[in-house]
Amino acid sequence: MKSVSRVLLVALLMIGLGGLLAWSVQTDGGQIKIKDIRFVGTNGTVMSALLYVPKNATVKTPAPGVLAVHGYINTRETQDGFAIEFARRGYVVLAMDQTGHGYSDPPAFANGFGGPDGLKFLRSLDIVDKNNIGLEGHSMGGWTVGVAAQLAPNDYKAMVMEGSSTGTSGVTTGTATFPRNLAVVYSKFDEFSQLMWLTPLASDVAKGPKMKLLFNTTEDVKVGQVYGNIADGTARVLYQPAISHPGDHISNEAIGYALDWFGKTLEGGTPRPASDQIWLWKEIGNLIAAIGMILLLYPAGAMLLKLPVFAELKQTAAPAKPATGPLWWIVALIFVALPASTLFTFKQFPTTWRWAATALFPQNITTAVVTWTTLLGAIFVVLFLLWHFLLNKKTGATAENYGLTWGGKLSPRLIGKSALFAFLTLLAGYVSLLVTDAVFKTDYRFWVFAIKPMSSLQFQMAIPYFVLFAAYFIVASTFVNGILRREKLSFIQELGIALVLNVLGYVVLLLTQYVPFFAGGLPANPNEALWTIIAYQFVPLMAIVALVTTVANRITGRIWVGAFIVSMLIAWIVVASQATHFAF
Repeated sequence: MKSVSRVLLVALLMIGLGGLLAWSVQTDGGQIKIKDIRFVGTNGTVMSALLYVPKNATVKTPAPGVLAVHGYINTRETQDGFAIEFARRGYVVLAMDQTGHGYSDPPAFANGFGGPDGLKFLRSLDIVDKNNIGLEGHSMGGWTVGVAAQLAPNDYKAMVMEGSSTGTSGVTTGTATFPRNLAVVYSKFDEFSQLMWLTPLASDVAKGPKMKLLFNTTEDVKVGQVYGNIADGTARVLYQPAISHPGDHISNEAIGYALDWFGKTLEGGTPRPASDQIWLWKEIGNLIAAIGMILLLYPAGAMLLKLPVFAELKQTAAPAKPATGPLWWIVALIFVALPASTLFTFKQFPTTWRWAATALFPQNITTAVVTWTTLLGAIFVVLFLLWHFLLNKKTGATAENYGLTWGGKLSPRLIGKSALFAFLTLLAGYVSLLVTDAVFKTDYRFWVFAIKPMSSLQFQMAIPYFVLFAAYFIVASTFVNGILRREKLSFIQELGIALVLNVLGYVVLLLTQYVPFFAGGLPANPNEALWTIIAYQFVPLMAIVALVTTVANRITGRIWVGAFIVSMLIAWIVVASQATHFAF
């Protein structure tokens, strides 16, 4: 019980101190107020945003305003680095959820991604200087502010497009006069250069005709040189930090270029050097708190097992009957390689089969993920059954050895109790998030990985996805527990094996894509840039899967609790962070 108390204390300290650090940074020690707001846009669409208000912004002394917008399948918090630093320089910042993202009403892509409504709302604030408004957007967020600019060409003064472009997805082709006073921050290793600027390599965008048209030149655009004139709105500049597309969010250089440009093009605020940045400490605080939440699940589960209603879930596992010799290594390699090697193929099927978003499965990306896991699970079932009936059954192995049954029987009652136990265990983590959000106005995240509170609609959406995730993780856990579980391993040894089995395949996938890319060539599969970035999240997610299932299986002796916890957790994380494409 001492170990439980210690882990509980560590978890709570990490959550509290991490949240406090994040709050202190994003408010600049209390100098900036952050408001979670909702406003009504086109056709009654409810839009969500975080409003950063520095002390210098008052009705008597209106401050410059900045509309900051995230990219596809991200949320308002993804722009934290930019928003914090803009606000520290005296700008009122509206960090908005695009339509169908975060807490803004679906569907995604509606109403110019929400950009025109965001700009209109920002201009309606009496603390904002309407003559000094900047627009900043990353990736699809650049298109969001681009649409806003073309619909209201006189309502802004300058723009920063980070990892984005003109002439794409509804945005007018860039010219010498549109957009007004534009800085293009396009990284040397951006994965979307063909889509954005019609050049295979991001390092060549300065040579492309699309960029030359924007800069009104027939020669290659010179990086860092200001073209045109700020006074008449024709100023242009191209910056190329040596990072990737999602790397813009965690780059002092990329953020610094945006700060420098608005410092040159907007009047007012509080001048600071572009190098004076503190946003990274918020990321660190959020990460500490996120780790604390994951650790919290252990003491929460341990205390629940003390209750009479759940006490019977604590069982000793039946003896392992794994594959032996070279066969174990072959099966381990299959489990490592198969998920990552099938991702790009299996995720395409909803598109191939022309599945439109529905009320039951309203998120296209999440639907693609569960299609992949469902097909993957079917393969694992076939492989497992072949191994069991052709080889392992002869050794006397039963479902008990695989962690499926209790006393040789499959118990719906105990399976249901395992699901309830998993829900209540995870609820402890969710409550900690709600408290963190209420007290510190922040969530649990680091870079592209985020654990956010769900809206009531997102909770509703998560249930069907949870069912399919649960089906996969029950199969995968049975596969691992049956064929690959070994006896007499320490917790560290067992966890180490679980981490390798669950994470290594995705690490290899990312290395395969990025080693040639960062060497100056194209990714191994240049057509899967978006899904490669999505795969970033699989590394921390599957590491959590390895930890949770290892602990749960050791305590309960069965696969059910662990499979249910990770299925609920992943459904929560993915649905809360994804775009919703169905118009409810």
